[in-house]
Amino acid sequence: MMPDQPDQAFRDEWQTRLYVLAHEFSVELVELNETNPWPEQPVLDQVINTLATELWDRCFSVAEIQRAFEEAAADLPRYAAGEEVRE
Repeated sequence: MMPDQPDQAFRDEWQTRLYVLAHEFSVELVELNETNPWPEQPVLDQVINTLATELWDRCFSVAEIQRAFEEAAADLPRYAAGEEVRE
């Protein structure tokens, strides 16, 4: 069975938007990290906390948010292939 072309195009566009959003967010975050005027307050800690509360404010449940963060953290070693930091 061939996938419906308009439906596939929508799915492809949707997935591209998702990846672009994540990429642009990470690029901006690196800039903020490099210019952080409060190094005692790690940028990543602040943004993850703020993102979680923003998601909750937009009606994602605590369980959904927690599961997503836990699953992402659990999958990261596979993606990183044993490396702690990309160099």
